[in-house]
Amino acid sequence: MDLHSRYPALGDLRKRAQRRIPKFVWEYLDSGTGNEATKARNRTALDKVGFPPSILHGDITPDLSTSFLGHRHPLPFGIAPIGMSGLIWPGAEPTLARAAAAHNIPYCISTVATQSPEDMAPHLGPHAWFQLYPPRDEDIRRDMLARAREAGFTTLVLTVDVPTSSRRERQVRSGLTNPPKITPRLLAQIATCPTWARETAKRGMPYMRGIDKYTSAATEGLPPTAHVGYLLRTSPDWDYVTWLRDNWDGPLLVKGIMRAEDATRIEAMGADAIWISNHAGRQFDAAPASIEALPAIRAATKLPLIFDSGVESGLDILRAFALGADFVMLGRAFHFALGALGAQGVDHLIDMLAKDMTANMGQLGAADLKSLPEPLELT
Repeated sequence: MDLHSRYPALGDLRKRAQRRIPKFVWEYLDSGTGNEATKARNRTALDKVGFPPSILHGDITPDLSTSFLGHRHPLPFGIAPIGMSGLIWPGAEPTLARAAAAHNIPYCISTVATQSPEDMAPHLGPHAWFQLYPPRDEDIRRDMLARAREAGFTTLVLTVDVPTSSRRERQVRSGLTNPPKITPRLLAQIATCPTWARETAKRGMPYMRGIDKYTSAATEGLPPTAHVGYLLRTSPDWDYVTWLRDNWDGPLLVKGIMRAEDATRIEAMGADAIWISNHAGRQFDAAPASIEALPAIRAATKLPLIFDSGVESGLDILRAFALGADFVMLGRAFHFALGALGAQGVDHLIDMLAKDMTANMGQLGAADLKSLPEPLELT
């Protein structure tokens, strides 16, 4: 089957994934918070970033590679963390890690993954990143870092934009709790998705294996959009970043930055890169689009910048680079691909993004990512 003919865009993968994933799981993956204005704003703002097309530049074979954190990557994007990936599609974390290793791109796993760091060790490539939801207890913190390091994770990503759980009303309406409580309503939804049901039955209902050793099963009193991880974690402060810098001997990235002044301070504290993100609209419904925050942060810091939130195409990746990003990460997109076609979908999405970048760079006469023209605002 020619996948590019049948599924030429991410939207095609999304439609198929929605049919194959139970509704309560789909709502967890696809939803934002509030009225989902921030989620919509991400898309609208990206669409306003335009370029003047180039002519008479002759044949071009664009170079998609880029240098980031001391490594030359063949592609300028990687796989962002989503909690409970294995609920979205059975075996998601190992599948994504293997694909990233095969394509030599970064894969970032969540603290609240359905696989532990030890589970992931056989599947990791050279660019394995561990995303940390910050534990309050220092002993747990030290143990998490040691486990991540020993498993083969080379880069630590501190997420700072989840000081409290968001409401995520669509998720609440769906009936999903963490961990999932299978009700007759949810069973009816599972019955309509036989592949998901069969593969989940083989593995057992997913849970947060990475933090299981630190918690009991007690989750009484937590809101339905929260999970047992909230019993462990704290809302970090600036001293927390300093502690991590002192106790992690690899690259340290800080994720969830939307203000230039915060980027400046984080640079002074010794972080290695800043990750611009509004959590894809999942945390705060009055946030600006991430792409709108990018230029000011680029002007405020010399640190490498990662960009995410709302990225759906190779053209979106070019938009981020033109405004100052040094790397781009995609989360939902890769889970749409998994839900649509399994492991084959991940490879297809990577190829699709690369082909879309190549086609659009040809329109712009850009031989590499540093040759993109100055963007303009479309109306």
